[in-house]
Amino acid sequence: MISDDVTRACDLARETLTEALDRDWQKSAGGLEWTCWETVEHIADCLFTYAAQLTPARPSTTTHVPIGWMRHREGGPALTIFADRAAGQAGLVQTLEVCGTMLAVMVDAVPQDRVSFHNYAPSDASGFAAMGVVEVLIHMHDVATGLDIPWSPPADLCAGVLARLFPDVQPSRSDPWATLLWATGRGTLPGHHVRTAWRWDGTPVARR
Repeated sequence: MISDDVTRACDLARETLTEALDRDWQKSAGGLEWTCWETVEHIADCLFTYAAQLTPARPSTTTHVPIGWMRHREGGPALTIFADRAAGQAGLVQTLEVCGTMLAVMVDAVPQDRVSFHNYAPSDASGFAAMGVVEVLIHMHDVATGLDIPWSPPADLCAGVLARLFPDVQPSRSDPWATLLWATGRGTLPGHHVRTAWRWDGTPVARR
C-alpha cells in the first residue's frame, strides 16, 4: 500500500467524525473498553508511532523508537500522542488528521526497502502504510458503532489491506469490508468460525 491509501483512509475518517461532533464521545467504542474519544486518540497515536518507526536512518528491527508513553487511566490505551481536551472533539479530529499526514509523508520519504520494528514483525514502508490504514478502518468501525453513525469504507481500500496484511485470508469478492471485519475479530463470515484471536503479517512481501 502507498501514502495515498493512508491519506484516503484518514480523509474518510475526518469527514465522518466531523459530522458527529455533537455526539457523546465518552461512550464506549463498540466492543472495546475504551471510549470513542480514547479510540480516536489511539488511531492518531498509531499513525504517529508508525511514522516514527520509519524515520531513523538505521531503524532497529528489535525494539521501538524510545519515545515515552503513558495511560490516562487504568484500562485506557497506552499513548504517546494526546489531544488537548480543551480543544474539544474538533481538536481531536485535527490531531488524527495531522498524524495521518505525518505517516503518509514518511511512507513517501523513506527508502521503500527500509525495515523497522513492529511487535508483530518488522515491516517496510508499504507495511506501515497498510497498518496505518487498517488501524483507521477497524477502529473507526468501533467508534462508529459507539456513536451510532454509518461507516463503510471503500471495497478497494479494504481489499488492499487484506492483500498486504492478511495473506492467508481470501476476501469476499462481494464484500471485502465484511471480510476485514471478520479477519480482525469484529464480524462473522459465512463458512468461517468467528475469530477470537488474530494478528496481521506486515513482513515485507519479498521476505515471505
